[in-house]
Amino acid sequence: MMKISKMAVYIMIVFLLVGSFAFAQQDAKGCKDHPLFTRMPNTYIYDCKSSEFEAREYPDPGTQGKTKVKVEGKYFFIHYFPLKGFEGKRSTLQVTRNYQNAMKKIGGSIYEFTDRYTWMKLLKNGKEIWAYLDVYGGDQIRLEIVEKEEMVQEVVADAKTMAADISTSGKVAIYGIYFDFNKADVKPESEPTLKEITKLLQQDAKLKLYVVGHTDNVGGFDYNMKLSQQRAEAVVKELVSKYKITPDRLKAHGVGLLAPVTSNETEEGKAKNRRVELVKQ
Repeated sequence: MMKISKMAVYIMIVFLLVGSFAFAQQDAKGCKDHPLFTRMPNTYIYDCKSSEFEAREYPDPGTQGKTKVKVEGKYFFIHYFPLKGFEGKRSTLQVTRNYQNAMKKIGGSIYEFTDRYTWMKLLKNGKEIWAYLDVYGGDQIRLEIVEKEEMVQEVVADAKTMAADISTSGKVAIYGIYFDFNKADVKPESEPTLKEITKLLQQDAKLKLYVVGHTDNVGGFDYNMKLSQQRAEAVVKELVSKYKITPDRLKAHGVGLLAPVTSNETEEGKAKNRRVELVKQ
């Protein structure tokens, strides 16, 4: 009877050890692969992090990595470990080449790399994705991905603030009107700002405005002039058709990249220069 009891205890200990080992090899809670890459075989996610909006610095492809560029957008970090028994089975080069080839296969580029680090970039369907890979010992893989996008502006200038700026300087810069990349259609999330512009015009029946579109310096001069004009016209159209503003109170103009408020040398500067301004007629 004693022997049977001891055997049962041994079996239970083995079961617990195996169970805890299996649990340790599972992906960390809430973690999963990014859709851009599948994982290397026989690895699990030891740690991960993601956020809706962060900024990371990457070597600038245009300067062969001599300067840095700040990329802002949706952020992902994944840290892979090898499963028990598969440590040291692969070289750093083998892992690095796998990721590099995967990126090239979907149309991306490898613009900077060393024996351990790789920087990659993908432009597809109007979306810009930056990736950074760190492989050490062939065992541990750290992957960082930023899906570049502008932050959704959740704090909107109200009609009172707009009126004050127009009274003081004759104009007000608006950053709460959104467009898809290279398009002039006003996006639905622009509604809170458009409502405040409507309120501004309703509060002062004599106020007439120029709606002026501005761009950064990315792209050709003629292209930016045309795009800024189309976006200004789209805002006017939205205010007239949806918010019932009298057409003769608004005039659309596009000035492209001709009136920056700051330098276009940084991503932050470019974001400030992409705007709509309301100018008193």
